[in-house]
Parts: sequence; structure tokens; C-alpha cells
Amino acid sequence: PAGCRQLADATMDENNPYKDFLSEFVTSSGRRLRFVDLQTLGGAKYQRLPFCVRVLLESAVRNCDEFQVKSRHVEDILNWLEAKDGQVEVPFRPARVILQDFTGVPAVVDFAAMRDAVESLGGDPSKINPVCPADLVVDHSVQADVVRRSDAVSKNQEIEFQRNKERFQFLKWGAKALENMTIVPPGSGIVHQVNLEYLSRAVFLVDDFVYPDSLVGTDSHTTMINGMGVLGWGVGGIEAEATMLGQAITMVLPHVLGYRLTGTVGSLVTSTDVVLTITKHLRQVGVVGKFVEFFGPGVEQLSIADRATISNMCPEYGATVGYFPADQMTIKYLRQTGRSDEQLEYIERYLKLSGMFRNFNNSDEDPTFSEIVELDLSTVVSSLSGPKRPQDRIAVTDMKQDFQRCLDSKVGFKGFNIDRERQGDRMPFVFEGQNFEIGHGSVVISAITSCTNTSNPSVMLGAGLLAKKAIEHGLSVPSYVKTSLSPGSGVVTYYLKESGVTPFLEQLGFHIIGYGCMTCIGNSGPLPEPVAEAIEKGDLVTVGILSGNRNFEGRIHPLTRANYLASPLLVIAYAIAGRVSIDFECEPLGVSSDGRDVFLKDVWPTREEIQAVEREFVVPAIFKEVYSKISHGTPMWQSLDAPDDLLYPWDKRSTYIQKPAFFEGMTREIQPKQSIEGAYVLLNLGDSVTTDHISPAGSIARNSPAARYLASCGLTPREFNSYGSRRGNDSVMARGTFANVRLANKFLPRLGPKTVYIPTGELVCCCGAGAGDVSCLLCRV
Repeated sequence: PAGCRQLADATMDENNPYKDFLSEFVTSSGRRLRFVDLQTLGGAKYQRLPFCVRVLLESAVRNCDEFQVKSRHVEDILNWLEAKDGQVEVPFRPARVILQDFTGVPAVVDFAAMRDAVESLGGDPSKINPVCPADLVVDHSVQADVVRRSDAVSKNQEIEFQRNKERFQFLKWGAKALENMTIVPPGSGIVHQVNLEYLSRAVFLVDDFVYPDSLVGTDSHTTMINGMGVLGWGVGGIEAEATMLGQAITMVLPHVLGYRLTGTVGSLVTSTDVVLTITKHLRQVGVVGKFVEFFGPGVEQLSIADRATISNMCPEYGATVGYFPADQMTIKYLRQTGRSDEQLEYIERYLKLSGMFRNFNNSDEDPTFSEIVELDLSTVVSSLSGPKRPQDRIAVTDMKQDFQRCLDSKVGFKGFNIDRERQGDRMPFVFEGQNFEIGHGSVVISAITSCTNTSNPSVMLGAGLLAKKAIEHGLSVPSYVKTSLSPGSGVVTYYLKESGVTPFLEQLGFHIIGYGCMTCIGNSGPLPEPVAEAIEKGDLVTVGILSGNRNFEGRIHPLTRANYLASPLLVIAYAIAGRVSIDFECEPLGVSSDGRDVFLKDVWPTREEIQAVEREFVVPAIFKEVYSKISHGTPMWQSLDAPDDLLYPWDKRSTYIQKPAFFEGMTREIQPKQSIEGAYVLLNLGDSVTTDHISPAGSIARNSPAARYLASCGLTPREFNSYGSRRGNDSVMARGTFANVRLANKFLPRLGPKTVYIPTGELVCCCGAGAGDVSCLLCRV
């Protein structure tokens, strides 16, 4: 490429057959940076590759050692056009790994156990460290215990530390003891938003060698980073740990669907509406196991935050990745989020020289795809998704009728089978000295939550502007509705405050309550007791409405049988209305203080209004301010004592952190594999089985095997915490596998986390049947 000089040196492994394809460029400061010259290597074939496949190719070329990554793998990727629909396996070595604490704690537990094993075999335990850089963000532990108060953040953090002190001490040990691992303390934000705003390198620079940032993560929404041109996706814990230890991921060369965007988003439409539309569309197309790459002139209309919202919900539309190649908007975002001029220079230079930077308005740059589908952004309308799946999109104009159909329909993804004579039931209750009543369709949880939307200033500021107009019209939210605002980073707090919308959000009950996943992951906390009693007594189908990415049954709260995903603006609108059985076109949102009907259109801000505020208040200085002190953590984190030992001092009394039995009896000699014989079917499951069913992360039911185990350890129900928080203890997690209360096992006539132990026909919990030990009193039904 122009401006580059061919090199032949030992930057890559001396046995790398592609070491002659190195080039360099010189920065404005005179620094010479080397890179793999893929355009020279691949020629015309390279120019036709989807941009996501180019990242796979670069990794294969740079890491080619003829052991894990072989030259034939490079040729297979380069010849993607011929092999794209075959079953060609290739290795991929991502640049880094990212973890959140629910899945990160067991990974660190395994590293600690490996150190013990190495020492017991006479080795040096200090050598056990991640080989591939790893970032762990503590974001899944904080719960919405305290809401609607100005001190909610500090109160929830205090409770979080009380519940999770052992886990946090262990992670703090890991931060000190393990090399090549960064741990971002609790209270900093949500992993994917912190990744987008701070952790992402866009381009790695190591020893004057540049290459694309790429990653795998132990969370399915790792794909959010695809929105800024960084390739990444979610994997299981075992795959992530193998990657951390330097092993390549083996994958089938992907089928790449090109998703062409045209047109312009309407002035009253949000990025949430766009992603819910795309999610439904791609579910209908069928993209499970495929890569999706976005292209077309419509992409130019989307900010990086908009693109990240679309990429975040990639698991919900079923693809492995939802990739937006880097462009000038990427550089603009990196500048906005406080990256240095030096970084911006080498990032842009490298991406252009390597053919990984594109102009979406230039169709000559469009690569060849396995197939192409299209969406005209001008056709997108205000939407929600639910009541039980993210792909079940409903236009806001159809919401009232759709909910009625759900009440009428038989039990299923779109049905609750409520008798007609019961659909008008209202249950009275008293809350904080006031009389209220709720019925089917009443909103009881309203949460602005999740990195899906809180990473996007346009929808967050839009919510703030809507709140301002609502207050000015004299509207309010019923006091029994559990309202909350849990941003994905401290940056959100800054721009909401500086733009002047925070007081209006708080007057509607949307106080900031913490920095973490919270309601989206199921950490919604308890409902007010009078509300919970009314729901249970009336057997009501009540509603949670949230700006999250998942709404599967039993995930958000056990008492909200209907849950809808929506933009932060609609979250507030439905909270004010107090119900989802409303037609905003012809029914008022509420009544003003002077008795006038106020409609949604009266308080809804336009896209132009929102963008004007965003341009003024979302500036690089706030990102630099927030992230300059992110590693320090809160005062509680700073004062937390943690061991300094090379080996972790296990406490056998701990119910959070236990040494796993994987390495017991390990010898230096590899033992022969043993066959599995005489196994029985554990469960007979249908469609839409999710990780929430397989290994739930939410609250531990009081009648569950895990609860009985914890009670036998001397804990009270209020100390149980969640399944996710106890993933460092295999004794809890074995009892938590398939423990979702909404599990549909075809062996049984009703929902529940149970199964039939085939040898005896007994009805038992899944862990007892799986272990073949139905005599365990802690596992009996």
C-alpha cells in the first residue's frame, strides 16, 4: 500500500511462513510501527472478503506457527469465497478476553486451583497466569434493593459489599496475584459499556507492532463491541479459560450475511426501535451460527452508540456476531471518548493501510457476502418487544390490542390464558398511606437499565428530556411502581447532570441507584410487600418494562409474568401511564395539574432536540474524568483487605469460594480417557432453551436444592444472594443447574426445575438425577 515499506524481520515468530509480509508506517512523531500487510498478501481475494473475515485472516497470519495455526488455515480463510458454505474449521486467537464477575469468579477460581495443582506436582505456581490479556469488570453483583432515594447508590453499594465481601476479597487477591489480568472494581459500570468507552483498544500496539483489537467474552452480549469495528463474541467459561491460557479457538469458517441498511431513521424513532425491528427480522431470516455484517448508506446515519445497541442484541437475533466495520464515525467516537491524538493517528492509519476501514456510501467497497437482506430505516416505528421473548416486537400503536390477545391466548410465548371474566379483576392495596389498585397489565417495575441502552446518550438524554416535559405538564409516576435508573458507566451521570435533566428524572422516581446490570440480569430486588401480596392474591399478569436486552420468563422478577423491552423514553412513558393496556394515539398519558389531558406526543422529544443536547454535553472531558480513576474503585473497595499470598488461602467454611475438585488425584502422566456408559436422558426440552434455563443467574428460590444446601451451611434466606454470585462454589452451582422455575421439561406435565429419574421413576431435582444420587436429602423434591 502507498506510504508503506516492505520489511523482512523477526517481529513475528521466526518460523512464521508469512513473516515476509510485514510492512511499516511512520507516525507524525517519527515512530515506526509494523503490521501484517494483508492487502499485499491477499490481493484481489482479500478485497472481496467481508470485513469481519479479514480480522480472522489477520489473526491467523500473525499467529501462524504451524502448530495451533497452520498455513493451510490461512489459505482456507483467504479462500473464504470458495469455502464459505462448507464445514471448514479454522483457529482464531483473539487479542484479549473479557469477563464479568458472575463468570469471571469461577475463572479466577480455576486459576487459583491450577496454581495449587502445579505446586503439588513440584512445579512453579507463579507461572500460572493468563497468557492472553484478560479484563474482568465487576458489574453483576449490585441489586436494586433501594430505589427512589437520593442516597440509593451508596445504600445499594453498602448492601452489595455486605453480600459479596468474600467474592470481592477473592477478586482483589486475583488482581494482585495474577499477571496479565485487569480487574475493574464494583461501582464502575457495566462490562460492555466500560469495554466500549474505555477498555477497547480498537487497534493493539505492542512493541511497535499494531494489529486489530479482537476478543471473546464470558457474556453473550460481548458482541456490543462489534459496533465500533472490533470483532468479538461470547463463549463459555471453558473456552474463555482456554483462550486465556493461550489456546486458539476452533471455529467453522462462518457464513456471513450482509445486512444492508438504507434510508434515514425518523425524527421520533430511537435506536432501540431499530434494534428491536432488526431482531425480529433476523429471527425470521434465521442467522443462528452465522456472522452478520452491516453495510449500506443507512449505516452512515447511525452513531457508534446506535451501532453498539444493534450489536449488543446480537444474541437475541441469534447470530454469532453483528459486525459494523470501522469508519470515520469510529474515529469520531474514539475522540469523543477521550482517546489520545497519538492513538487516533495510528488506529486510523493502520485500519486504512490494512483494508479494514470503509466508507459505507461507497458501494465499490462492498465485499461479497454469503447472502444479503435489507432494511429501510425509514420504515422503523416506535416499538416494544415481549412479553416473554426479545424477538416478539410490537408497534407501540398495537400494544393495547396485543396485550389483550396475550391475555386471551393459551399459555405460550404470546399467551397467558386468563379467563375473560377475570381479565377485569382489580386488587386493592395500601402503600405508604395511600389506596391503590392494580390489575392485569399494570406496570410494577420500570427500569432504565442495561448497557444496551444506557451506553447510548441519545436515548438517555431523550429520556431526560421526556421527563422534563412530563414534569412541566404536571405528570407523575404512581409511587408503588419500582422505578430505577442504573447507568452502564459514570459518564452517564455526568452528562445527565450537566444537561440539567437529572432533577426531572428524580421527580418521576428515576433516581440513579447503582452502576451495574441490575434489573436486566434479574437483580431487580423485592417489590413492595403490599404490591407483591396483591399480585399473588389476584394471580395477576403484571408487567416489568425495561430498557434491557432479555425478558425471558422468570428472569426480571418472579412476579412480573409479562416483561417488555423498550427504549428509556417508553420506559418512563409506561411508568407514568401505569399500564401497558393503553393506546397512546387516542388515550392520554395522564392529566396535567390544571386538568388537561396530556398525550405522549406532547412530551416526546424529537431526534433533533436530543442531538443538540448531546453535542453540547457529551464531550471528551467527562470520559477522561470518569476513567482516569476507574482502577481506584470506591472507598469500600480501597479499604477491603485481601490476601497477598501467591497461592489462595481457601476457607472450607466459605459458601462463595471453594476449591474445585478438578485437579484432585492429578498426576504428571496423562490418564486414559474413560467411556460414559449406562447414561440416561436427564431432560426432554423444546425450543428457546437459553442460558437462563441451563444455569440461572438470578435469585435462589427458598424451596430449591441450592437453598437447602445453603441452609444446611447455616445461612438464612436473606443471605442466599443469587446463583450468579455463587458460581465460585461448585456445590451451589451443581444444584443450580437447570434450576429455572419456568423450565419446560416434556417428561413432566407442568413447569419447574424437576425431572424423572428414569431407573426408578421418581420425581427429583435435576442435580440429583444428574448425579445419580436421588438419596441426597438436599436434592429431594
